[in-house]
Amino acid sequence: MRGRSDGGQKKRLITSLCIVAIFLVFLYAYYGSIFGGSSRGAAALEYGSKSLRRLGSSYLGGDDESDGKQDDSSTKFGQEDGEDDVVPKTFPVCDDRHSELIPCLDRHFIYQMRLKLDLSLMEHYERHCPSPERRYNCLIPPPPGYKIPIKWPKSRDEVWKANIPHTHLAHEKSDQNWMVVRGDKIAFPGGGTHFHYGADKYIASIANMLNFSNNNLNNEGRLRTVLDVGCGVASFGAYLLSSDIITMSLAPNDVHQNQIQFALERGIPAYLGVLGTKRLPYPSRSFELAHCSRCRIDWLQRDGILLLELDRLLRPGGYFAYSSPEAYAQDEEDLRIWRQMSALVGRMCWRIAVKRNQTVIWQKPLTNDCYMEREPGTQPPLCRSDDDPDAVGGVPMEACITPYSDHDHKTKGSGLAPWPARLTSPPPRLADFGYSSEMFEKDTETWRRRVENYWNLLSPKIEPDSLRNLMDMKANMGSFAAALKEKDVWVMNVVSEDGPNTLKLIYDRGLIGTTHSWCEAFSTYPRTYDLLHAWTVFSDIEKKGCSGEDLLLEMDRILRPSGLAIIRDKRPVIDYIKKYLPALHWEAVATADSSSDSDQDGNDIVFIIQKKMWLTSESLRDSE
Repeated sequence: MRGRSDGGQKKRLITSLCIVAIFLVFLYAYYGSIFGGSSRGAAALEYGSKSLRRLGSSYLGGDDESDGKQDDSSTKFGQEDGEDDVVPKTFPVCDDRHSELIPCLDRHFIYQMRLKLDLSLMEHYERHCPSPERRYNCLIPPPPGYKIPIKWPKSRDEVWKANIPHTHLAHEKSDQNWMVVRGDKIAFPGGGTHFHYGADKYIASIANMLNFSNNNLNNEGRLRTVLDVGCGVASFGAYLLSSDIITMSLAPNDVHQNQIQFALERGIPAYLGVLGTKRLPYPSRSFELAHCSRCRIDWLQRDGILLLELDRLLRPGGYFAYSSPEAYAQDEEDLRIWRQMSALVGRMCWRIAVKRNQTVIWQKPLTNDCYMEREPGTQPPLCRSDDDPDAVGGVPMEACITPYSDHDHKTKGSGLAPWPARLTSPPPRLADFGYSSEMFEKDTETWRRRVENYWNLLSPKIEPDSLRNLMDMKANMGSFAAALKEKDVWVMNVVSEDGPNTLKLIYDRGLIGTTHSWCEAFSTYPRTYDLLHAWTVFSDIEKKGCSGEDLLLEMDRILRPSGLAIIRDKRPVIDYIKKYLPALHWEAVATADSSSDSDQDGNDIVFIIQKKMWLTSESLRDSE
């Protein structure tokens, strides 16, 4: 029958072409509804909409001939009188489907830009920020039925379901006690993938394994900062707080994409990040303990590069607690992985501190002695002498061991005081910046006075339990956070990527934080912080040529409804921000000059705002 034309093949071809055409139309309609216009005008904004990105436009049209260039006058904080017309009276509202938008971790953006990423290396979970002309320029709406979050400490155990309307994790992890849906709330029994019977019992067992007194993992203040990799909903970090241990709970925006959102809603320190190809945004020797409980990470990949990143982050003598089948299971594959991991960490000079039941705890050496005694050519190698172990912010990981400096080698440890004394003791790494103990002590006292004044200004608006998740957007040495020790809050300390990397001083004080450029969006979900502190942050980004309006929109995205922002900057900056209050649905709470807190630095103005609670008409209708 070869060569016979009976029309069958032709019909199949036509059918296939029709199916492909229908599929393409569906894709166009779907992505068009997400990134194009909608029934609310600018509801679902397309990346790169020039008329919406042009600062100073009315957002009802705009000059498409501008090629996305911004009007210079709109980015300056010292505008002349008569230029008020460049300030929008309102901002458009993003589509409800973007109520959880994280601009630099947006899967739709990655798909739309066809970024060539290696999925096996987790590159699609790393930061990929849109260029300025492609950014969203709209207010992120809360989900239907949103309520002011439950207050800490009650929030540790339950949150409003309407605030994070995602219950799939409760069903998927129902046998592990991660979370349980109970009416209009989601409860957190304290379970985890490897500790179904409660994080508190699991934590006590780790302390017992290490022979710490009273089964308390803080080891009399010597263990303070912890990194929990693949943290789930962060119950491990939540239950460590009562032991005066603060945890950076880390997880990507992956298939369990709302786990970090749940953690922050609960009032637990957490950050969106992944062990992929770039160094984590923390300096060397930041953590006393790293933890992985069934975190599903291939630690053997790429010559052990991910374990070597943990090694960079651990302090001298720091621990890695690993609870996973590889540590105890007896099937062939798990035994193979265990043998290879054991060989790798042995070459890294880690030793087994203890191995019991389903957990192994390795310990990092205190000195360089073991590294120097290895046979020539042993892998992994030591890092090059010109490698800066504290360099982060897009810096690729390397499969090498970071040795200690001569000073640290001789010290045989971190040289840190136990907590809480380390909070106010001059950190050992002050000398790296040429800072003296007197400068550190003066900075600590200056911010103690400033924070006391802030609380006096805030007092009409807050109760003792009003604030939980705080962010210091320019943390310097962390003295703002240190001044809040007696408050029931935690602070995410943010240090500029391109400034002095004082983040290592912050970790040495027993605090946590990350590096970031405020010319980009922060790696967090919307509505995750109760208070933002912006000390000269606007002045800093103006010097870099970045948009003050973009920063205002980003602060609005991060702030919870009824959340507060303390902006400490020059008067032209404050005047600029005041013009945007109506468009952002913010209201002024207090204004004071720096003399109110006996500040000696000059002419700063303290301006406090509060974000109003608002819902879209669709949200109101859906919640009725």
